[in-house]
Amino acid sequence: METVTPAWAWGGSTGRGVRVCIVDSGVERNHLMVGRVASAHMVVEGDDGRPRIRPTDTGDLCGHGTACAGIVREVAPECELHSVRVLGENFTGTGDFLLTGLRWAVEQGFDVINMSLSTTHTRFVRELHELADEAYFRRSVIVASAHNSPVVSFPWRFCSVVSVGSHQEGDAGLHLYNPRPPVEFYAQGQDVRVAWLDNCVTRTTGNSFATPRIAGLCALILAKHPGLTVFQLKTVLYLTAANVGPASSAGTRPDPPSRTEK
Repeated sequence: METVTPAWAWGGSTGRGVRVCIVDSGVERNHLMVGRVASAHMVVEGDDGRPRIRPTDTGDLCGHGTACAGIVREVAPECELHSVRVLGENFTGTGDFLLTGLRWAVEQGFDVINMSLSTTHTRFVRELHELADEAYFRRSVIVASAHNSPVVSFPWRFCSVVSVGSHQEGDAGLHLYNPRPPVEFYAQGQDVRVAWLDNCVTRTTGNSFATPRIAGLCALILAKHPGLTVFQLKTVLYLTAANVGPASSAGTRPDPPSRTEK
């Protein structure tokens, strides 16, 4: 285990060959901070009233998905980005659309699925849990954002996903392990510079923007070690966290926050 260092885990990796799907509000095509989007789909209501997937070229409706995609691209510049839109204008969405988009992403076998969103509605929990477990056994890692407020939401609370909150450190490359569940890891998510609509850039805060940093890091690791299971990937994230190992025991690394940060 002493050989599992950041250099071993992702040194020299650019994410090439790893397929990352952003389940969100869509992604603005050709944004300078995002680059090429390999495919874009959206969830729509079918003629029978049930949600279904169709290709789209309409981009992002509120900026959130573009922000997440830009962060993934920053961390893993040569990964292959895909998008499925489950949110509409003003960040609105339904649990049925979320389930449909996630199910499609799992069925496509994406290596990494970024979900900077969650639901508090318990009627969706069983099906979400089944999808999260299916992804786990298919070796598709779901990286899910913890809720910004102290409420119970899903899927980030499932052990089959990688759950993420935000820390307040200035180092964008720093990730921390949280020894106090339920959230597992922390990454930079406070006052971060992100891509936004109309090829613009803004600053924002939230667990949503820490999550794609971990998703991008997973892409780097999987590009270098493509045979890893989700369980092994979580172990690598743990062993390479800045507050785990000899350096942290010497008091030179920060402790993670004691709660989920907004």
